[in-house]
Amino acid sequence: MQREHVRRGFSISHQKVVLEIDFSGSLWGYTEITVVPNNANLRTIHLHARQCTIHLVTVASHQADFVHCDPLANVNISTPQDCHTYPELKRKIYSALAEGDEGELSIAIPKEVSLRQLGQSGHPTASGILSETATPEPQTPGPSFQTPTGPEFMPIVVHIEYSLRNPVDGMQFVLPTDAYPYRVPHAFTTSSSPDAARCWVPCIDNPWEKCTWEFEFVVPRYLEEADPVQQSDDGDFGEPNGSIPTVVVCTGDLVEQVSHPNNSNKTIFLFSQTVLTSVQHVAFAAGPFHVYQIPSEPTMEEAAGAAQPVMHAFCLPGHESMLHTSTSFLRLAMNFYSTDFGSYPFGSYKIVAVDDLPAQRFDAATLSLVTVDLLHGDDAIEQVVETRQALSHALASQWMGINILPKTWSDTWLVNGLSLYITSLFIRKLLGNNEYRYRLKRDMQRVVEWDNGSMPPICQPQHLDPPDSLTLPFVNLKAPLVLHILDRRLGKSGTSLGLSRVLPKIFLSAISGELLNNALSTHSFLRTCRKVSGADLRTFAEQWIYGSGCPAFGFTATFNRKKMAVEITMRQDAPAYRAHEHSGVSKMLFKPVPFFEGQMTVRIHEADGTPYEHVLDIRSTFKRYEVPFNTKYKRIRRNTKRYLARQQAAQAAAEGDAEAVEAMGLIDMGFGLEIWENEKERENWKVADWTEEDEQVMSGATYEWIRMDADFEWIAAIAFEQPDFMWVSQLQRDRDVVAQLEAVHALAKQPTAIVSSTFTKTVLVTNYYYRIRCEAALALVQCAIRALDFLGLFHLFKLFLRYCYDPEDPAQDLFAHTYVPKPNDFSDLSEYSVRKSLVHAISRVRFENGKTPTVVRQFLVDQLRYNDNTANPYSDTFYICTLISCVACALVPTASPERGELLREEVRSEQTAEDVNWLKQAVEEVNRYKSMDRLIPSPHNVVTIAVLEFYLLLTTANLLPHDLRVFFPLTREGNYTQVRIAAFDGLFMSKQWYTPAIMRYILAVMANDPCRVVRRHVARSVCQSLALLVTMGEMKNGLKDSESLLIEEDGSIPEKAKENKKSDVDLMIKVLRKDREIGKNEVLREFLVPIVLAPNVDHEVRWGIIKLADLVLRGVEEAPPKVTIHLPPTPVVEQPPPIKLPSKPVARPVKAGGPPTRNPLAAGPVPPKLKIAPGGSQVRASPSATPIAPAPRIASTVPPPPTAKVKPKPKARQPIANGVKTPQVPKAQSGGMSLNDLRACRNALKKLRLHKNAVLFLQPVDPVRDHAPKYYEVIKNPMDLSTMGAKLEEGMYKDRFAFEADFRLMVANAKQYSPHGTYAHTEAINFEIFFEKLWNRINKTLEVAGKTSESRSTVPQVDTTKQSPSKLTVEVPTATPTAPAPQQRRVVKLKVGGAQAKTAGKAQEKPKAPVVAKARKPIVPDEAPPPYVDDGSHDLLQEVIAIERERNEEKRHRKTKEVVRDVSPSRASGSAPPGKRRKHNVDGDDDILALAAPLSRKDKANASHVPLGTPTPVPEPSVIPTLKIVPPAAKSKKEKAPEPAEISAPATEVPRTSNKGKEKETYNDQTVPSKPRSVATATPLNEKKCRDILRVISRLNEYHIFGQPVDPVRDGCPTYFDEIAHPMDFGTMSQKLTEGKYVTMEEFAKDAELVFSNCRQFNPPTTYPVNCADVVDKVFKREWNKALEKKLSWAEKRSLQGLMTSLVKDEISFVFREPVDPVLLGIPTYFQIIPKKDARDLRTIRQKLDTDKYDSTEAFEADMDLMIRNAITFNGAESEVGQIAAIVRDKYKDMLSNIKSGGGTKKRKEGDGKGTPQPTKKAKLG
Repeated sequence: MQREHVRRGFSISHQKVVLEIDFSGSLWGYTEITVVPNNANLRTIHLHARQCTIHLVTVASHQADFVHCDPLANVNISTPQDCHTYPELKRKIYSALAEGDEGELSIAIPKEVSLRQLGQSGHPTASGILSETATPEPQTPGPSFQTPTGPEFMPIVVHIEYSLRNPVDGMQFVLPTDAYPYRVPHAFTTSSSPDAARCWVPCIDNPWEKCTWEFEFVVPRYLEEADPVQQSDDGDFGEPNGSIPTVVVCTGDLVEQVSHPNNSNKTIFLFSQTVLTSVQHVAFAAGPFHVYQIPSEPTMEEAAGAAQPVMHAFCLPGHESMLHTSTSFLRLAMNFYSTDFGSYPFGSYKIVAVDDLPAQRFDAATLSLVTVDLLHGDDAIEQVVETRQALSHALASQWMGINILPKTWSDTWLVNGLSLYITSLFIRKLLGNNEYRYRLKRDMQRVVEWDNGSMPPICQPQHLDPPDSLTLPFVNLKAPLVLHILDRRLGKSGTSLGLSRVLPKIFLSAISGELLNNALSTHSFLRTCRKVSGADLRTFAEQWIYGSGCPAFGFTATFNRKKMAVEITMRQDAPAYRAHEHSGVSKMLFKPVPFFEGQMTVRIHEADGTPYEHVLDIRSTFKRYEVPFNTKYKRIRRNTKRYLARQQAAQAAAEGDAEAVEAMGLIDMGFGLEIWENEKERENWKVADWTEEDEQVMSGATYEWIRMDADFEWIAAIAFEQPDFMWVSQLQRDRDVVAQLEAVHALAKQPTAIVSSTFTKTVLVTNYYYRIRCEAALALVQCAIRALDFLGLFHLFKLFLRYCYDPEDPAQDLFAHTYVPKPNDFSDLSEYSVRKSLVHAISRVRFENGKTPTVVRQFLVDQLRYNDNTANPYSDTFYICTLISCVACALVPTASPERGELLREEVRSEQTAEDVNWLKQAVEEVNRYKSMDRLIPSPHNVVTIAVLEFYLLLTTANLLPHDLRVFFPLTREGNYTQVRIAAFDGLFMSKQWYTPAIMRYILAVMANDPCRVVRRHVARSVCQSLALLVTMGEMKNGLKDSESLLIEEDGSIPEKAKENKKSDVDLMIKVLRKDREIGKNEVLREFLVPIVLAPNVDHEVRWGIIKLADLVLRGVEEAPPKVTIHLPPTPVVEQPPPIKLPSKPVARPVKAGGPPTRNPLAAGPVPPKLKIAPGGSQVRASPSATPIAPAPRIASTVPPPPTAKVKPKPKARQPIANGVKTPQVPKAQSGGMSLNDLRACRNALKKLRLHKNAVLFLQPVDPVRDHAPKYYEVIKNPMDLSTMGAKLEEGMYKDRFAFEADFRLMVANAKQYSPHGTYAHTEAINFEIFFEKLWNRINKTLEVAGKTSESRSTVPQVDTTKQSPSKLTVEVPTATPTAPAPQQRRVVKLKVGGAQAKTAGKAQEKPKAPVVAKARKPIVPDEAPPPYVDDGSHDLLQEVIAIERERNEEKRHRKTKEVVRDVSPSRASGSAPPGKRRKHNVDGDDDILALAAPLSRKDKANASHVPLGTPTPVPEPSVIPTLKIVPPAAKSKKEKAPEPAEISAPATEVPRTSNKGKEKETYNDQTVPSKPRSVATATPLNEKKCRDILRVISRLNEYHIFGQPVDPVRDGCPTYFDEIAHPMDFGTMSQKLTEGKYVTMEEFAKDAELVFSNCRQFNPPTTYPVNCADVVDKVFKREWNKALEKKLSWAEKRSLQGLMTSLVKDEISFVFREPVDPVLLGIPTYFQIIPKKDARDLRTIRQKLDTDKYDSTEAFEADMDLMIRNAITFNGAESEVGQIAAIVRDKYKDMLSNIKSGGGTKKRKEGDGKGTPQPTKKAKLG
C-alpha cells in the first residue's frame, strides 16, 4: 500500500495550499502539487477531490483539460419513490465508493509538458522519492532494496483553483443560530468520514503518501467590524471592544502572521511543515481563539541541554479559565515522552478545543483538535482523570501514529497499542503505580470477557482492509496489554530491560530515516525485540498477536509433608478454541489458540512470612508441579517473636505513635485500627473473630497464602481456591494492589461474618489504595443477606455514618436511623471516592423477593434531600448524579431469571402503597434537582442527563408511565448535545416514537440537524431501539410458538420444523416487517429513500438509514442487466425429433373436472369413472385411490372399495425377478421397533444432545480425561448418549421403552457416582427433568396416533372363509392404478376406433409386461379378518398386491373388449345410475378406452406412481402366484358375471393406462417398453391445508348441494341409498377433520372424490347436480395441486440435510462453504468466467434444500456437480482448489450413493432407478 504511487505513475514531493476562509460556510483558493513522475508514459494524473468545485487546472503553467466527477454526489436509483428499491441504492453507493478510490479528478497532461529524465544526481527530492518507491515487501529485510533503481524525472507543478461551499464532510463551520445565539463562529477540519481529507483539498488521500507542506490562510482580522474611531497613529485599527482577533492554527510551524497587502481587515497566516506528512494528518482551525502558552520547565530544559518544543493551547471565548487547568500538565507529558522515548519529531505542538467535534479528538501532525467537553475547572474531580488520559494519549500519538505509521492495515494494532502503552506509562508516573496496575487488571478482565471466540486476532496479515469499527475498540484494548506482557517477558530474558530499550531504537530510526517511510510493521518490531533481548518470540507472537483467545487456568495447591513440597495442579482451557473447534472456516478466520505456552510466576508466602517465587513452565493443558518448600518447620506459629512484635507495634499505633504507624504499614495494613484494638468498639461495630476451630486450622497451615501469576504476565482467567483465612492474609499483608483486588473478589464469593468485618476494616484503613477500599465497600453487598442478619448492610451504614451527624443515642438502631449528611467536603479525594462507593453498595442491597429494604430507600432520599455543598471547594455534580442513579437502582426491584427482569406486567403487580409513596418522594427530589440544573447549570448539564436516565430506567421498568413531555422538549436544538442524546434515548425506548408526527420529526433530525453528533446518534439509535423493543416485548409477536410441537420430526408439520430453524434475528425482522407502525409506516416509507439520496446527508446517517431499511422493509431484487449478443444467421436447420403419432386424429377431449395435471409429483385425485366424449373423442383420467401409509397396521375410515378375488397358483418359493429385490427391514428396526417408535426415539435423542445439560453425557466416561479413576469400579453398566444412538441405529431396541430404560440407567449412574450437590449430580437431575417433559409429550402423541389407527382398521380385506393353503383371495379396489408386476406376463393387442381387437393366443411369457386388473362394485365380505400386525413382510406384501392387480386388470380388458362398439357415447360416460340406464359393461368400456389413448412421455415415466388400495397380508409373500380374477356380484346388475380368464400377449405391444393427470388417456397402438415402477410415500395430513380447501370451495354458488348429507325424502331421491353404497359430503368431511379421523392427505382426497363420483353415478350427465359437481371438482383440484407442491419426500430431504451437515463439518469443504466474494478473495474476474446465475456453494445449496427448491435427489446432485465444475473450471484440475474439489466430489458422491441405495432413505423398488421422482403423497412400500 505504501507503493501505490508506482501503480499510479507518480508521487508527490510537496504541496502548497492557499485558502481564504469565509466563516459563513465557504472557502476558496488554490493548491499547488509538486508531482514527481516515475514513468515516462504518464499522461493522466488522478487526484482525489470530493465536494470541491474545480475552476482551473494548469500543469507546468500550461492549462490542462480535466474531468471532475464525484460518484457519491451522483448516486440515483431508477424509482426513488419506491422504498423497496433500497438494495439498488446500497449497491450503487458501494460502487461509488469503489469508483472514488481511483480518484475523482483526472487531469490530462498537456502535450506541451514533457517528462524529462534526470541523471542519478538529479532533483534533490528525487532520492527520497525513489527510496520510497523501492520500499521492500513486508517482512523482506535487506538494505539493497532501499537504493533507487528506476529513472528519475523532473518534477512538474500542478496548479488547481477550487472552491468549497457548505461542505458535508472534511470541514465543519460552527455558526450562531436561533437555537444557539451565543455560539462563537469558527471553522475546523474534521475526520467525519474515512475520506475526509479529499473533501477540503485536492490531494492523494492515502496515509502512506507523504510530502512536505506549505499553508497560507486569509481570514478576517476580526469577526466583528472594526470601529474606525479606534484607528491608531500608524494607521492600524485597534482591537474592537470585546473582540478577539481571528487566529488560524494549522499543522506545521507558524512562519509569520501578516496583514493582507490589499485589505487591512484581513490577516494572512503562513505555516510550513518540513517533516513529511500525510494529508490525512493535516488539520487546521480558524476562529477567535484564546491562546495559552504552556510554560516550559527550566530545570528539565537545562538537564536536556536543548530547547523544549513550543506548546500552545487554544480555546473559544468563555473557556479561558478552564484552559490552564486542563492543559498545564502537558509539559510534564512532553518531557516524559522526550526523555524516555526520544526527542519530539516535530517543531511545535498545539491543542485546540472546538465545539461540535464528531469525535473526542482529531489528532494531526503538531496539532490536536479536541472537544470542548474535555475542558474542566478547578473544582472538577472525576473529569480530571479522563482529560489527562485523553490529552496525554493525543500527545503520545505524535510519536506513534502520526510520525510512525503502520506499514499495512494489519499493523494498526502495533501503532495504536504502542501509543496507548506509552500513555499508560505516563499515567503511572502521573497517578502512581497502584493506579497503573489497577487499570491493567481491570482491562485484562475486560479482554478475557470479550475474547471468548467472538473477536479475531489483533493482527491479521491476510486482511488488507482497515480494521472494522466493531473490532477496533477491542484491538485498542488488548494491544497495550499484549505489549505489557511482552515487556515483562523481555525483562526476564538475559540483561534486557524490556520495551524501555526497544522503543527508543524505533523512534530514533524514524527520526534518522532508517525506518523506511516511517512505516512500522509487526515483523520488524518483533525482530528489533529479538535483537535487543535475544529472546525467541515466535511462540509469543503466534499466541497473542496472530492468534485469538485467552486461556482459562484452574489451579489447586496441596502441601505434601513427606516431600516437603507444594503440589500445584494446573488445568488450562481455551474458550475461544472450543467455540470454533467444529468449524474449519472459523478456525482459519479467527485462529483460536488451542492452548497457551509460557512461564508463570508463582509466589508462595511461607510460614516465616518470606515470599518465595517459583516459575511454572506451562507446555500442556494439564500438569502437576512440585514446588519445593523452603521453611524448615511445617506450620505457622502465631506466638513467634515476629508476631509479638507486630502486636506491640499495633498497640503503639493505636496510642498515636506516628513511627509505629509507619512501621505497621510495612508489617500489616490491618493492625493499628482503633476499632480492632478496643473491645467496646469491636462490639459496637459487631466485629467477628475467628473461632477456635478456625484458629486450629490456621495454625496447621504450612504457608500463609499463594499468588498465581504474581508478575502479571498473563491475560487469563485464573481460578485458584484457598481457604478464606489465606485470602484475608493476602488482603492485609500483600502490598500489591492486584493481590488485594484478587483477595477482595475471592472473599466476596464466600460471605461470612469474618469476611464482612474484614471488608469493613479494609474500608476504614487509609493505608489501602482508595480503589481497593471502594471495591471492599461494594463487596459488602454480598454480606448483606438474611443468613448473616444483614451484617453487611449494618457495616455499610456504620461506615457511612462517618459522613453524617452522629445520632443522639449511641445505641441507636442504625436500621431505624435518619441519616442527615454533614456539609460536603471533598478535599480528601480518596474519601470522596469511598463515599460514592458506599452509596452504590447500599442501593444494591435487596431482600429475597428482589425489593429494596425500606431503610435503604429512606437513606437514599435523605441524601438527596439534605445534600449541602455550600462550603465545599469542589463541585458535587457527579456526586448528585451518583445519588440519582442509586435512587433509580433502588426503586427497581430485581426479579429472578425464571420470572424475567423488568417485565412490565410482573413489576406492576408487585407495587404496594408504600412503594408508590416512596416513588413519589423520589420523583419529587429528582425533579427539584432538574429544576436547579436548569437555573444554575452544572458542568455539561450532567445532572439533567442523570435525571433523564432516571426517568428512562423507571419507565422501562413500568414504574412510571412513559410521558413524552419529559424527553421530547429536551431533544430540540438549543439544549446541550449530551442532554439531547439522553433525551433521544428516552424517546426511543417507547413505541410512541413511531407515531407519524414524531417519526417525521426524527427523520428531519437525521437529515437536517446542524449537530453531526446528534444526527449520527439518532441514526444509530433507530436501529438499536428496534431490537430493544422486540426484546422487551413491546411489539406483538404474531408468529406461532415453534416450541409447542409434540414431535417436530414426525413428518406431519414440516412448516413448524422450518420455523424452528430460524434464528432470533430472522424472527425479529419478521416481527418488525409485519408491525403496522414500523414496517407499514407511511412516513418512514415516504422519506427513507429521499433522505439517503440527499446530497448533504452524513455518511454514517446514510448507512444507518440503509440498515433500518434492511430491518423493516423487504427489498426488491434487482433484475440482472440484459446482455444482447447479435450473431450472424446460421445455415443450420434444426429438425424436431421424430414422434410417433396416433393412427387416427384424436379430437379435443372433454375435460372431466379440470385440466390435466402438469406436475407429476402433485397430481390431485380424480373421479374413478371413465368418460367418453361425444364423437368418439378419447380422454384419459386417473382413478382415485387411497395410498398406503407405511404404518405398522392397516387402517381406514373410508368405505371399502370394490374387490376382486384372486387365487394364486401354488409355486415354489423364488426371488422376485426383473430387478425388484425382496424388501428388507431397515437395520434400525431389526430389533422389532416400530417406525413411529424409531422416529420418536431419534427425535428425542436429537433434542437431548442439544440440551444445555447434556455436556457430561455426550460421550462415554474416560477415567483419565474426566478425572474419575474409579468410575468403572463403581459403575458396572455405563451408558451415554452416543452409545444409545449407536444402539438405536443398530436395531438393538425392541421398542421405545427400552430406549427410555437406557436413559434412566445413564442418569442413575451419574447420581450414583457423583455425590449429592456436585456439579455432575445437579446436571443429571436437570437433564432428567427435561427428559421427563419431553418423553411425556412423545408418549401421549404416540398413544393418540395408535388409537386413531386402531379405529380405522375396520375394513376387511381378506375373505378368510374361502382361503386355503394353496389359494389366496385378494380384494382389489375399482379402477385403482397399478404397480408393476415384475414377473413374466402376457400382453393384449388392441385396435380402437372400429377395428376388431386381435387377441393373441398363448404366447411366450416375457418380463416387465404390465398386467391390468379390473374389478367391479364392492361386495360385502363374509367375515371380518383379525387386525393386521406387521410382521416385517409388509413391503413384500405391497409388491404382491400390485402384481395381482395388474393381472386382474389385464383379464378385465380381455373380457370386455368385445362390447366396445356397442356402447353409445352417452352411455359410455359412466354417469348414469347403475341398474337403470346402462345395459352393458360400462366399466369394461372405460378400461378399453383407457387402453386406446396415448400417453405422453412424462406419463410414461410416472405411469406406475399411483396410490394403492388397502393391502391384505399374504401368508407367503415370497411366492409369486398366478392371479385369477373372480368377479364380484354387483348389487344393481342381474346378469351373470363372465368366467375368469387368463390373458397373455406379447409384452412389446401392451396398451396400459396412464395413472397421472386429471383426464384418462390411453396408449396408441405403439411399442412402449416396460419400466420398473416405484411406490411412493403417503403424505401426512395437514389439517390447515384441508380446511383451507374446504373454505375456498364453500364460497362457490354450486357448493350448497354438497355441503350436507343427502336426505332421500327432502331431496326427492328415494333410491339414492340403493345405488350409492358409500354416501359422502363436505359437511361430513369437515366433521371427520375435527374428530381426527384422517391420517393422510390421500384419505381426505378420496372422500372428496367420493362426493363427486356419487353425484355423477346417481345423476345423468348434463344435469344440474353433475354440472355443479364439475365446477366444484375443478376448483377442488386446483386448490389440491396448490396444497401438494412438488418437492422432495420428507425422508429424502432429511437424508440430504444430513449429508450437507456432514459435508460442512468436514474440514476439507471449507472452500465451498460460503459464496465466492471476488472482492474479498481478490479474484475480480470470477463472475466473468463463472456466470453469477451458475455460482453454487454449500450455503446456497443448503438454503435451496431447506426451502424445498429441489424436486428430486437428481436436481440436488446436479447443483453439487455444478459447484465442483465451477471450482475446477476457474482454478484448474491440478490446482489445490481443484484437488480439494475432487475430494469433496468423491465424498458427497459416496454419501449420495448410500442414500440412493437405502443408507439414508428407503430405496426404491426399481433396479435401474430411471423413473421420475415420486410424488410426496404416495406410500413408499419399499
